[in-house]
Amino acid sequence: MSNITIEERTILRDYILLQYMEQMVRNSLGDIEHSTNILKRLYLMAGNALLERMKQDQYRMRRELKQSNIKILGDEQDDFVIYHHINCRGYTERFGLTRDVLKAEISLQLTKYTSELGDNLKEASTKVKS
Repeated sequence: MSNITIEERTILRDYILLQYMEQMVRNSLGDIEHSTNILKRLYLMAGNALLERMKQDQYRMRRELKQSNIKILGDEQDDFVIYHHINCRGYTERFGLTRDVLKAEISLQLTKYTSELGDNLKEASTKVKS
């Protein structure tokens, strides 16, 4: 019987997603770094802002998981599922995410982060005009 709540599972899932997203953004920043695009500086600044926001969320989620006595012990991969071994208040279980779910959730989360960044840019440009 699992003793992890739905809210804790959601935090756990989002924390795991952020690890993958952080790596994806870092890889993209590396690609941009070597490009000759005229907007290279802008893209790097935006990417670094996304990365910083993700790190803030990761820190918050890691703290919440620690307060709930939940630890991620490791992961393993099957054909279509990535299992994370977790220890929740003394009980060990596998937390599985399919690759399709990972892709869909990462897309949704990245959209959320980029929308938030866009809103911040709009707000800043409005303040400059005032």
